[in-house]
Amino acid sequence: MWSIVGLSVDWDQTYTTIGPVATRISQKAFLRLLERDVAYRSGAPTLWDVDMQTAVAQAELEDREVPGAYHKLAFGLPGGGPDGDVVWIDTTRPELLPACVAMVAHPDDERYQPLFGRTAVTPLFGVEVPILAHELAQPDKGTGIAMICTFGDTTDVIWWRELGLPIRPVIRHDGRFERELTWSGSPEHEDDVWVSTDPVAANEAYAELAGKTVFTAQKNIVALLSESGAMEGEPRPITHPVKFWENGKKALEIVTSNQWFIRYPPAEEIIDRAKGLAFHPEYMRVRFEDWAKGLQGDWNITRQRFFGVPFPIWYPIDDEGLIDFLSPIVATEDMLPVDPTTMVPPGYDEAQRNQPGGFAADPDVMDTWNTSSMSPQIASKWEEDPDLFERVYPMDLRPQAHDIIRTWLFSTVVKAHELFDDLPFRHAAISGFVVDPDRKKLSKSKDNAEVGPFQLLEMFGADAVRYWACGGGPGRDVANDQGQMKIGRRLAIKLLNASKFALLQGEASPGATVTEPLDRAMLLGLADLVDEATRVFDEYDYARALERTETYFWTFTDDYLELVKGRAYGPADGSDAAADSAKVALRLALETLLKLFAPFLAYTTEEVWSWWREGSIHRSPWPVADDLRAAAGGADPDAALALTVAGEVLSLLRKAKSDAKVSMRTEITTATVTDTPERLAAFERVRADVADAGKVQQLQTAEGASLTVDTTLADS
Repeated sequence: MWSIVGLSVDWDQTYTTIGPVATRISQKAFLRLLERDVAYRSGAPTLWDVDMQTAVAQAELEDREVPGAYHKLAFGLPGGGPDGDVVWIDTTRPELLPACVAMVAHPDDERYQPLFGRTAVTPLFGVEVPILAHELAQPDKGTGIAMICTFGDTTDVIWWRELGLPIRPVIRHDGRFERELTWSGSPEHEDDVWVSTDPVAANEAYAELAGKTVFTAQKNIVALLSESGAMEGEPRPITHPVKFWENGKKALEIVTSNQWFIRYPPAEEIIDRAKGLAFHPEYMRVRFEDWAKGLQGDWNITRQRFFGVPFPIWYPIDDEGLIDFLSPIVATEDMLPVDPTTMVPPGYDEAQRNQPGGFAADPDVMDTWNTSSMSPQIASKWEEDPDLFERVYPMDLRPQAHDIIRTWLFSTVVKAHELFDDLPFRHAAISGFVVDPDRKKLSKSKDNAEVGPFQLLEMFGADAVRYWACGGGPGRDVANDQGQMKIGRRLAIKLLNASKFALLQGEASPGATVTEPLDRAMLLGLADLVDEATRVFDEYDYARALERTETYFWTFTDDYLELVKGRAYGPADGSDAAADSAKVALRLALETLLKLFAPFLAYTTEEVWSWWREGSIHRSPWPVADDLRAAAGGADPDAALALTVAGEVLSLLRKAKSDAKVSMRTEITTATVTDTPERLAAFERVRADVADAGKVQQLQTAEGASLTVDTTLADS
């Protein structure tokens, strides 16, 4: 498909994100970050997809509106308070009551300020929890005070970390509640968190949750709360946003497990680094900065999947057969690439694999983005091919869509910042999506494309599809619009026909130059177009370059070609110099327009180029505006006006014939052009070309306030 579309690809320069080179470079980066304590392993709260049985990074999240319900629960308040001996909270997750470790309200909330520093008692489980203050509590949400559970959502994680709370994990990696949790009346050891004022009641209540799914556990605990009188009224239905893995089907849970992390730099530091990165369009920078400012916690790079780059890590097994996941055995760089499931760590032999006193391989793989974030280094073969790396790194451009600014772009910048103290590239060209009529992104999984890409290429041709695609500038979505492809096809056909006309005029006499005002005006306008197209291409605004080139081209074909046609075929006044002027100008214009269109209409321009030039147009130099101005004889302030007036007069002459419903070849006996003195002076320079193109036998002028053309047709 890439070949059919006409993408310019050097197939000798390819890379993969899974393979020996990619694995070696990705693992090397990991080891160097580990050595600097930027990468680390820790037991921590982890966003977890219970279906896929894998950790999920913050960048892979999406909020989905799902039905839920508020449950108003009464926490005991020894010593009493404003509402008597209870504190009321609203929660959508009553099943997490056994994981409650604190209550929290906003420090400025006068309702709860008298309670800060006191303790409350959880219903059913009788656990004493502190009542604390934190700015993230929302006074206008529910009752204004919330329970902190480990863990119901990412805010719970923030509160747990910043308030230094204990952890009571109750949900397993399979999404079910732990089977064996036992509450006691007093701590069995210093870190014991399973303590209750009524352990018998707590254990009876938990028995209704043990081993159950979240759905069943919630149903059971609501029944217990209602029966005990600890819940006021019935659950109140709501719809609220819940976090999902972007490709998942069930809401994420937050479980506690050992994972590999990369420390994010402070937001200000990475934003400052990105100041050297030019975004196209610039307004996309805010997505990068907002993401950096909104990060919560470090980057979890561990995935429990089969395919991927493995961690070059093993773990010691003690004499009791327990694996010490927090004391990794690290591969050396000369061993890379490493598959720990088939290779042996330094100092061990294969017989010690999975044995007491031996070692166990890290069973996980790296997050896809952790490897893709090294794509500039993988593509340039960091420390694999020093000459190539020196030549191309840092790279010039990262082209990508806006949805992965937070993942691919951000993580690539972070890696280069940490490993090279530099940016990985200097420009980021951000594209939009191709969308269906409902403005939804085209997706194979959603099957919302009526016609596949190969069919579109067959129906309209590659240049028409390229024209449509290039119509959406950086950052803008593009509708899947076959109408635009038809327009692109018509443009390509028009370019072919206009090129045939220009080339049919033949070569000008040796040494011929541009002498006629109309030809000079056209070339000077074309020079301005080259300047603008060059500028917007430098700004990566290819859509603007196409728009301006196309606009000029239609004026060129509708006005200039018609005006110059007679003179180019044979000079009306018998002067060969006038004909040569047209031929020289036509060839210069054709060459320039073909080059301006070449990035868009790749096949059409290559075909025309082959009619009269050697080699490929795609290897030819970009046009130079000053060369066109020199060919036109230098600057001419009045030339543009002359061409403009000529086109407007010719249009009115055509309209007169059209209104009379006669052929465009019909002769006009007399025509009087009325206009301002300034415009008439410019018109005098192109009078002969206009008379010839409009087939006017006698062309007169008269001064007036604005342009009008009065005609007398020969057959009238």
